[in-house]
Parts: sequence; structure tokens; C-alpha cells
Amino acid sequence: MRIAVVGGGISGLVAAYRLRQALGPEAELILLERAERLGGILHTAEMDGEPVDLGAEAFVGRRPEIPELMRELGIEDQLVYPAGKRPLIWSEGAGHRLPENTLMGIPAAPEALAGLVDSETLARIAGESERPLHWERGGDIAVGALVADRFGDQVVRRSVDPLLGGVYAGLADTIGVRAALPTLAVALDAGATSLTRAVRDALPPPSTTPVFGGIRDGYRVLLDALRAAADVKIQTTTAATRLARTPNGWQLDPVGAVDAVILATPAPVTAALLREIAPAAAELAAGIDLSSSAVVALALPRDTALPDNSGILVATGEPLRAKAFTLSSRKWPHLAERDVALVRASFGRFGDDAALSWPDADLITAAVEDLTAVTGVDIRPVRTLVQRWIGGLPQYAPGHTARIADLRSATADLGGVALAGAYLDGVGVPACAASGAAAARRIVDHLG
Repeated sequence: MRIAVVGGGISGLVAAYRLRQALGPEAELILLERAERLGGILHTAEMDGEPVDLGAEAFVGRRPEIPELMRELGIEDQLVYPAGKRPLIWSEGAGHRLPENTLMGIPAAPEALAGLVDSETLARIAGESERPLHWERGGDIAVGALVADRFGDQVVRRSVDPLLGGVYAGLADTIGVRAALPTLAVALDAGATSLTRAVRDALPPPSTTPVFGGIRDGYRVLLDALRAAADVKIQTTTAATRLARTPNGWQLDPVGAVDAVILATPAPVTAALLREIAPAAAELAAGIDLSSSAVVALALPRDTALPDNSGILVATGEPLRAKAFTLSSRKWPHLAERDVALVRASFGRFGDDAALSWPDADLITAAVEDLTAVTGVDIRPVRTLVQRWIGGLPQYAPGHTARIADLRSATADLGGVALAGAYLDGVGVPACAASGAAAARRIVDHLG
């Protein structure tokens, strides 16, 4: 058997690994990656010989995919958890404790947002259950539209936007309820009579399991382990240019004839490769927008008096250029042991990526000035790194889940072709890993 995986991010690497497990050593597995390195938006760089993640730096610890992968690959000793500190929200020129008992910033009760929004908004939240709620079962609207209608714009800009922006590099106005907050959609479909009631129904049960996990020496440890275990022939700086059906399988240029193909590529790349063999599917994939972002890593003197918080999220409308800061040395105990204090500044939201065109020096200056503003500390970095992610995250717009269902239907008869990636069922690392595993299962089932 000869199988190609297009895309060397976490989705593609997991797909290759699962194929190798299922098909054994005789299968010829080929992985194409158009960039110079594997990993996609997972990238571990070095600062003075120490690893620093410049893409995702954590995963949802309450999902099983990544811990299970690490155990399988024999790297479970690399699993680490945060210190348990909470972030702040910077709003109206001051830091506020991140609200508790909310679903992605949407409150179940007014006291959750006390101090973050004004008294009029708190009263509106308190009385929300007395207003009729109009929700179309099975429908979908933007998170921002729903929350603004029920609670007012302050809740959207000061509570919901900062959290959604950290996950999707987008805004509540452009992200759909059903894809981004599926448990909330289920509660609304079930007939919740108010948004506060729906949030209470959708909140996860109490758990002692850490919300997030990480990898001590960075995501490169997982990527390297997957690459070795998959035993796949890798061609970097090589883009797949055409996919066509043949009597015996598929023709993938520039690889040649293959028995099956997994497209673990961003939505626009997937659309281009599907255009000849499934034009309706290609149109659906092409309609998924992408957001760009940038990360500036700052190494500060170890004794810099940073707040004792895991990070600082910036509300929409603040006169700052950065959208968030991760106080990495406060968040992760293993990073607190280093000789420097590490901070990551994030820039860029969907529809507002002007800062990404700035020279590196300007991005660094903005990161330093904004971090100084939100901490009140004289920030003097000793070392810096800049990483840009152009088109790094798909946007889960209203109707996204229906679009993906239609996309799957439109590719259902493409025996030997499977899709994987962040645009399908979630942008987080566990969701991407799950999509790669699911694509591999589909190919194995096809091959019998």
C-alpha cells in the first residue's frame, strides 16, 4: 500500500502514526509539507538553549487525546500542569480578576461579573430570566449577537471577547454559538428559558482534573516522537498541487500514484486540492475564513515584579495593541525555575491584523509598552523572539457546523480520501489530534 498524508501539522502527524499502527511496517507512508519544518502552528524555538513554544503552549487537559498519545509514545514524563493561578482581564484601564462560573465569559449569574461591568449591566443580567428567549432549535447565530441581546455589549467586549480571542483569534461578533460553545447550543435546543439558565445547564461538572496541560520541553517533543513512531517518508518544502482519481486509486502531484490520501491541510489548501474531484466540497471548504496572529516572546530579568497571575487578557476597545499576555513563568512551575522570567505577548484578531505587517522591532516595542501599561512595571527584556502565524486559525462562523456536515457529505463518496485539520471539529491540539486519528480510521476501513 502507498498512502500520502498532505500536511505536517499535528493532525497530519497523528494520522500518519495511526496509519502505521494499523497497517504495519510494509505500508509506504509519504508525508508532504509545504513549509520547511513540521508542526504547523506548533513550534518550539530556543532562547539561550532553552525551549520556548511560540505557537500553542497548552492543551485542554480534560480531553484524553494528548495525555494518551504521550503515554503511548513513552514521553509521559514530559507532561506538566499549570500552577493554578488565574488570569486577569484588562478593561477600562485596570486589571480585573477573570470571572468565575462563566462559560467562555458568559455568566450564569450577575455576581460573576461584579466589578468588570457597570451596575446597569449587572441588573440586566439579574433580570434576564424574566425576558422571553427566542431561540430557533437547531439554529445558529454569533455569540456576540446572543450575549449582547440578553446581557448588553459590556459583557461581550469585557468578558466574552477576551476569552474567545485567545482560542480563535477572533471576536464574539464573528464566531458561532453552535461550533464554539456546543454545550450551550445543546442547552438552548433543549428548551432553556433564559441564557443564564442555559449557561448553568452547559457548565461542566466540578472536577479536580487540571483544565490545561503542557509539555515540559515544548511541543517539539511530541512532534519528534510522532515522526519517529510513524516511520513516514517526509518531504518538506513540497506542496501538493493536484489530486485526481485514477482507475486504481489516486494521482497526487508531485508524489504520483497512491492508494489513499489524507488531506490534513488548512481549509483553503484543502479546497484547492478538492476542486477537480469534488467541486461542491471545494466550495464549502473555501468559504472558511482564516485569522492571522503573532507572538512576541520576552525574556525578562528573573526578579521582574510581574503580577502573580497566569496571564492578562485585554478587553475589546482598550487603547492597547496586544490582545493578551501569557505570564509563562507564573503560569508554569517548570518555567519558573529558569534564570529569566518569560512572557508571551499575542497580537492579531480576525479582521484586525494591521500590527502583523509591522517590522519585528515595532512588534517588540508594542509588546514592551503594552506590558508596561498593564503591569505598571518597567519592562526591560534581555532577549526577544517574534513568530508570525499568517492564516493560522480557522474561524468558526455562524453555520460552521452545518458547513462541515455538508462538507463531509460532499466527500463521502471519495473512497480513499479523508480530511483532517483544525477547521473541522475544533482548533485545539486535542481536537486536531482526534481529527487525524479519525481520518486514519477512515482510510484503514476503506482499504479493508
